[in-house]
Amino acid sequence: MGISPWQLLIILAIVLVLFGAKRLRNVGSDMGAAIKGFRTVMKDDEQDNIEKKEQEQSRIIEGEASKEKTKS
Repeated sequence: MGISPWQLLIILAIVLVLFGAKRLRNVGSDMGAAIKGFRTVMKDDEQDNIEKKEQEQSRIIEGEASKEKTKS
């Protein structure tokens, strides 16, 4: 019950007639730029989360070390 290749070609032809090749090219490049920006933001956010976890772990380790010194 999927879409056959012929149906996809008909849909593509209708879209080309309605919007024109130039407009579709612009939409495609805009979509590509948006996806690239989204990936960049996600990568930066992931890197920030990794850095935060590393900072928290170092604070925990430092806290445990200071507790050990005060017990001695």
